[in-house]
Amino acid sequence: MLELDFIIKKALEEDLREGDHTTLSIIPPDAQGSAHLLIKDTGIMAGIEVARRVYEIFDSELKMKIFINDGEKIKPGDIAYEVIGSARSILQTERLVLNIMQRMSGIATQTSRYVQAVQGTKAEVLDTRKTSPCLRLLEKMAVRIGGGHNHRYGLYDMIMIKDNHIDFAGSIEEAIDRVHKYLKEKNLDLKIEIEVRNFDELDRVLNKGGVHRIMLDNFTPEETQRAIGLIAGRYEVESSGGITLENIRQYALSGVDYISVGALTHQIHSLDMSLKKNI
Repeated sequence: MLELDFIIKKALEEDLREGDHTTLSIIPPDAQGSAHLLIKDTGIMAGIEVARRVYEIFDSELKMKIFINDGEKIKPGDIAYEVIGSARSILQTERLVLNIMQRMSGIATQTSRYVQAVQGTKAEVLDTRKTSPCLRLLEKMAVRIGGGHNHRYGLYDMIMIKDNHIDFAGSIEEAIDRVHKYLKEKNLDLKIEIEVRNFDELDRVLNKGGVHRIMLDNFTPEETQRAIGLIAGRYEVESSGGITLENIRQYALSGVDYISVGALTHQIHSLDMSLKKNI
């Protein structure tokens, strides 16, 4: 994947520049060795395949023995993989691999908790655009590994009419009309979602039409259930705003199709893991 390779190459450049002088001064160029990834936390593994690509790009002679795959449960004491080859290469890629895997595993673990909380309902757990700049590919990949689903990837692959768009346009009706005019002029076929903040805005959207999905922003579970009754299956329904592990099941039981959770990617505890030299 070109985007993944670009991220990895830029990250290596950021860390290494003209060279890892510590490793280059201490480790002979022909030194060989091996190391293992030691898990020190409980959660869901994510980033194994990205780590494999880091090693392939930096030193194609490095070999991995994988014991735990992406999406599998991990616990303290587990060994996720071994890497074998140039000692210099192992040391120079150590921090990048750990940074990627710790964060991706944290996101996958967080996502898994939310997905488990809505199990047995039709609701799908979605991520948002609240991601680290230039790391969206990795973070959204981790959401999928954790059992969640990706919302739009960016501003370019879906129409999302939010409160500020409506306020700048002057009205819901005007915003929807401008979107349809734009899509026609540009010959684009994009799904249209619109955010509503109250029942007055919901009524106006229902009267206007011309959208595919309605996002109920900061509605309570009770208000959400009432809104779903009004929408009556005409549009997909998404809940957003104020969603927590404690209340997400209430929203799911109200009958929504999707629940978007910014906390999947922006309030993360990275899982603890270390790369240790094999003795």
